[in-house]
Amino acid sequence: MKKKLLFCVFGLAITAGYSQDNCGSALAITAGTYVVDGINGTGITSGCSPNTGSTSAAEWYSYTPTEDYTVTITTDLQVNFGGDTRFQVYKGTCNALVCVAGDDDGGILGDPSYLSVVTFNVTQGVTYTIAFDNHWNSNAFTFQLSEGEFVPPPVLPITFTAQPITLNNTYQNCVVDMNGDYLDDIVGVSNGLITVLHQNTNGTFTTTNTPTLSTSFLPSWSIAAGDIDNNGRNDLLYGGGSGVSFMKQSATGDSYVYMGGFEYVFSQRSNFVDLNKDGHLDAFVCHDIAPNVYYLNDGTGILNFYQGGVGDFPTGGNYGSIWVDYDNDGDSDLFIAKCRGGNSGANIDELHRNNGDGTFTNVSVEAGMAEASQSWSSAWADYNNDGYMDAFIGASSFATGGHKVRKNNGDGTFTDVTPGSGFETFQGQDVENVAHDFDNDGYEDILTANHTIMFNNKNFTFTAFQIPASSGPVGDLNNDGFLDIQNGSTVFLNAGNENNWITINLQGVQSNRNGIGARVELYGAWGKQIRDVRSGDGFEYMSTLNVHFGIGTAETITKLVIKWPSGITDEILNPTINQHLLVVETSTLGVNNPVDSEFSLYPNPATDKISFNFKSTDAAITKADVYDIAGKKVLSSELTANSLNVHSLNSGTYIVILRDADGKSLSSKFIKK
Repeated sequence: MKKKLLFCVFGLAITAGYSQDNCGSALAITAGTYVVDGINGTGITSGCSPNTGSTSAAEWYSYTPTEDYTVTITTDLQVNFGGDTRFQVYKGTCNALVCVAGDDDGGILGDPSYLSVVTFNVTQGVTYTIAFDNHWNSNAFTFQLSEGEFVPPPVLPITFTAQPITLNNTYQNCVVDMNGDYLDDIVGVSNGLITVLHQNTNGTFTTTNTPTLSTSFLPSWSIAAGDIDNNGRNDLLYGGGSGVSFMKQSATGDSYVYMGGFEYVFSQRSNFVDLNKDGHLDAFVCHDIAPNVYYLNDGTGILNFYQGGVGDFPTGGNYGSIWVDYDNDGDSDLFIAKCRGGNSGANIDELHRNNGDGTFTNVSVEAGMAEASQSWSSAWADYNNDGYMDAFIGASSFATGGHKVRKNNGDGTFTDVTPGSGFETFQGQDVENVAHDFDNDGYEDILTANHTIMFNNKNFTFTAFQIPASSGPVGDLNNDGFLDIQNGSTVFLNAGNENNWITINLQGVQSNRNGIGARVELYGAWGKQIRDVRSGDGFEYMSTLNVHFGIGTAETITKLVIKWPSGITDEILNPTINQHLLVVETSTLGVNNPVDSEFSLYPNPATDKISFNFKSTDAAITKADVYDIAGKKVLSSELTANSLNVHSLNSGTYIVILRDADGKSLSSKFIKK
């Protein structure tokens, strides 16, 4: 098909030419404005923009700058009003294209705008290949390439290295420990199959394929993970377009029990959370077109369906749910990022305060968070380390305004601090926004649109850095204390820096096994950092349940505090830096205060052996694990009698965890003389 070419530079003459329909014969262009009659050339096999994927057709151009420039490519032009475009920018040869930039829906014209714009730096003499694809349509459009003075990018605080993995499942959106060793694994889901790449301590992975019952509801919208029956193995929640499925993992890890939700749910973000603080995880799922739904755990891992009570707008618009203790009262509150076109009211963000009794109150208006939004997710963190959770609400469209940064005032209200934050000029748009400390400087950053991490400058301002990874599940995939990102069949490993860190692994006893809903506080030269333990943030993905802190150049930690959902507080003084620390709930309680009243141990203090008395004659304890006061496992033994030899232990205080054949646990403290 003939392509019209309109070339304008400083008002000079118009020229015309023909674009070619494949990468190898792409039309060479310079700065100017171009009209394309339609898209019918060779498609792309991989993309650089949000919502990437192969396409059946594309139009190809090449651009070789004569100097170093900062270049903008845009279809966000009045002539394209109401259109929908997407494009990719590569460098390299046609058989080995490397992503440089790209955009989908980054424009601002229209309500909403589906046009595209991206700004990036180019190097003199390097050829860049531009592909406009038909992901959304093949309609005609106009685009513009402009050259500006080269603005050197700031030095990226960290770098990422791509490492391929073998994962061929339909859904590749989960990074979480699945076998109870606290190493982050990679999970893939297909109908009738769960694949887990189990992380080994040497940085390799061992693949396990486990058949499951087929289900009509797969994680086409979101996935969450958590231990719903407290057996030491994480289970999965699939948020599908028509309903919800649960896959409950056996205590031995060799099978999954399918629990189908038969109710119609147009799922968006899904979470595991202990709604009634009974020590058992419940499930919450945003409903796109109706009031939200939740599933209460009966204490045995069976989840019962309920609808309404937490986000009840009749026509939904509920997209990105995130559970966060914004008012520091010890229970998890709920923020819902809303998305719906027009002025229906379904696009007003909602903040629901947990009343502590299983009910919630919508406090959006008084908190200053009831804002019209086109957002699929929000990223909550204490961005200025003042002890209160702040919010970033990421725009997936600028139809009702741009990105929003909100400072928690500590009194139940929030202040708009977007101007000057760096987000007021950031044009990237995506459905995924998550907060993590990627450079371990002690301040949480934001992984967001356009292959971008907004690094925290420690003063409510952020600097954008492009990285090779796009949005995806986050975890420590080589166990080095720096957070990595998974994109499908590629892991982007964080090369790290000289900053120090600590990662906390939680094991609940009275609380749910994962410690989901706990508040973790870290004290040191920086003051105070906080984290909330969550299952499911951002929109689609499930990221690590391990609690990660960077501490910059500090070489000591004053104390670590864990405030469990049960109300128990554990405090550990002077934990060692640069380690993965396991904290078992009640590990710092008084010695003669057993957590569980189901058994007692004697003698206490002990010299060579401790024995156990059980209230129930049906107790079938099979294993005992002993941890020191710092959370390190020092003894593990199968039990054939109601006693344990502790002669080999040094003098000190310990906690013993007793487990039955199903993985359920009891615990208590003892002293070894």
